Order: sequence, then structure tokens, then C-alpha cells
Amino acid sequence: MSNSESDIILVVDDTPTNLAVLSEALTTAHYQVAVALDGETALEQVSYKPPHLILLDVMMPGIDGFETCRRLKANPDTADIPIIFTTALSDTVDKVKGLNLGAVDYITKPFQQEEVLARIKVHLQLYHLNHNLDAQVKERTAQLSEALESLQQAQLQLVQREKLSSLGQLVAGVAHEINNPVNFIHGNLIHAKEYIADLLALVNLYQESTPEVTPEVRAFADEIDFDFVKEDLPKLVKSMEVGAGRIQGIISSLKNFSRTNDQEFNETNVHEGIESTLLILSNRLKAKSFRPQIEVRKQYGELPLIDGCSGQLNQVFTNILSNAIDALDESAGNQGQDWHPYIEIHTSLRGEMAAITMSNNGSSIPPEVQEHLFDAFFTTKPQGKGTGMGLSISHQIITQKHGGRLSCEVEGDRVGFIIEIPVQQRLTPPSREPQTASH
Repeated sequence: MSNSESDIILVVDDTPTNLAVLSEALTTAHYQVAVALDGETALEQVSYKPPHLILLDVMMPGIDGFETCRRLKANPDTADIPIIFTTALSDTVDKVKGLNLGAVDYITKPFQQEEVLARIKVHLQLYHLNHNLDAQVKERTAQLSEALESLQQAQLQLVQREKLSSLGQLVAGVAHEINNPVNFIHGNLIHAKEYIADLLALVNLYQESTPEVTPEVRAFADEIDFDFVKEDLPKLVKSMEVGAGRIQGIISSLKNFSRTNDQEFNETNVHEGIESTLLILSNRLKAKSFRPQIEVRKQYGELPLIDGCSGQLNQVFTNILSNAIDALDESAGNQGQDWHPYIEIHTSLRGEMAAITMSNNGSSIPPEVQEHLFDAFFTTKPQGKGTGMGLSISHQIITQKHGGRLSCEVEGDRVGFIIEIPVQQRLTPPSREPQTASH
């Protein structure tokens, strides 16, 4: 609301008597008063100390009141200052001209003090109401925009979490269904290997005790290449045992990845998380019609088990590696025939932090894009190809949930994302539930 003691009124008039009359009336009403004898001086004063209202004479030497008003309204810094023309003119055309230029009112000379103060009070109240309303609208708009962004971010996080959770449940179900028969096969192969060894030993004893066999037995032995079968059968069983073990390893990786909906912090093996993520993305790494197979170069250092949420970290690995594959796919058309796409994964221990670098040799990222990589809803992908939330969510998981750092480094066509996670959480992470001590 208007406070007359803090309101500044600029009076512009080339007649000292008019200035004196208006200044005395305004001062008596507790307004702060500034004066100017011409339009040029008024413009100069307004530029360094804008008033809250201007009383502007129409007829002045130099630039008249109309031109002064036009210049004030043309300047964005002074366009909102209310202007009241003071004029002895009674011509309606001049009054309309002043109002069309942006003046809010006019006062005719000779002045009636009560009228002048009443008009000034009304327009100052309107001026402050408009300014307060503008400020409130801007503040409310900012609050609504922030709330909308938070809501959209929460919705996308929920959608992505649900998608990963559904994928995790599907993978866990498939892994469970495969695991039972594989365990049965692997367990029986151990006995089969023993039985085959015993049978071959028995055959050898028969051969030693009965060197002469019937023509029919000899013919069948030659037909099945018995000497080769004896030599190859143990190797065959060993290969089956190795294959079953490999399937068990894949199932273990699938189970590890399927913990994407796990929000609990526990001892986490970073390398297992990376391997399970690569397994899930293995089909996307294969050669396509537009590019060769993506080579995965792994340089794993000695990392201890870290205090983290394996499900959330798998989500980060998935987001970054998926983006790397997307970048390699998109840049394939601009590469030469000698181009070999790769993803390089390097892990090491940096003091108390586990460092994971995931880089690729796709196209470079311009500096103006790098500045917004972790902003919510920012994406350079075509519409429908991405939400712009993957890296933003990853940044939140690493920085807010795990107290770590996530950054991007670009060197030529090499783009690398560096994840740094504390090996041990010094404070209880936000998502961890209080634990009851047990003995």
C-alpha cells in the first residue's frame, strides 16, 4: 500500500510559482518532492532517481510535456511511472493526446489543492497495488512452476522406478524358472561324470580280460569309432559342466540386476552391478546394419564392497550405459569405415571414494549442452526418444542418496561420465530406514 512519507513525486514546470505552490502542498501532505524546470532536466533526474509519480507541465521550453512523456513511456525502466499532466489548456484534443501517450490523468491550472492531492493519492494507490500485484503474480508463478517441475520430476521418477521394478520382477521370474532345471542338470552332471568314468573303466577291464571279441562286437566298435568315443566322452561331459556353470553365473547376474526396486543400503559389489547391467544391455551392444559391434573395454581395479543401494546404483549404470549406446548409434552415420565403437569402463579407489568412469567414442558434447546435462527434462534426443530425466535422476541418486559426485568430461570425441561414491556412508542416507541393533 501507499505510504506518503516514502513516496517521491517529481514536479516538472517552467514556472517557479507553480513549482512553489505544488511543492508546498505536497510537502504538507508528507510527500517527498523533487522539481525540474524543463523536460531534459526531468529525464536526467528520473534516470538516476526514479520517482513514484510525475506531475508534468505540457507547455515548456525545449521539449514539451508531450515529448517528455513519450520518452519516459518508451523507456522500459520508466514506463510504469504514472504521469499526471498539469495544463491550462482546455482543449479536449490536447487532453486526449496526453492520455494516448500514456498519462494516467490531467490537472488544470489554476490548481485546486484538494483536487491535486486527491488525484495523486488515487494514482499512487493504483501504482502500488499494480506493483504489489505484479510481484505477487511473479512469486506465485515461480512457486507454481517449481511445484509443477517437482511434480513432473516425481512422476517421471515414479514411472522409471516402476518400469525398472517391472523389469526386475520379469528378470527375477525368468532367472528363477531357468535356475531350477539348470541346478538339476548341473547336479546330475557330477554323478554322470562319475558313472561314465566307472563304465569306461569297466570297458577297459573287459578289453584286457577278453582281447578276442566276436566279429559283430568288433564291427559295431568300428562303426561308432569306439576309441574316439572313449577319448571324447569325458571331454564332452566336462564341456557340459562348464556350460551349466556359465548359465548359473548368468542367472546370478540376472538376480543381481533384478534388485532394482531394492531401496535398502547394504554392502554392494560395484563390479557385479556393472556386469549384470552389461548382461541386460548385451543385445544392444551387438553389431547393427549401420555400425559394428560395440566393444566393451573393462579395466577393473581393486574395489572393496561399498555401503550403497545396489538397486539404485544399477539404475545409474543402466542410464549412463544406455546413453552411451544411444550416442554411438546416433554418431555411426558420421564416422568413417575405420571407426570402431567402444565403451570403456574403468574402476579404481580414490582415497575413501570408489571411482567408476564410463566413456565412449561417440560424438562430442558442446559446452552449452554440457552445462545442462544433469538438468531435469533436458534432452537432445528427438521427441519420444527420451524424457531428459535419466541423468538428472542418476545425479540425484549419486549426490543426494549416496553423498557422492557425478560429472562429465569431454576430450575430443571421447565422452566420459565419472561416478564417485563413498566406500562408507558417514551419515545415514535419506532412503535408509532406521535399523534396530541386534546381538
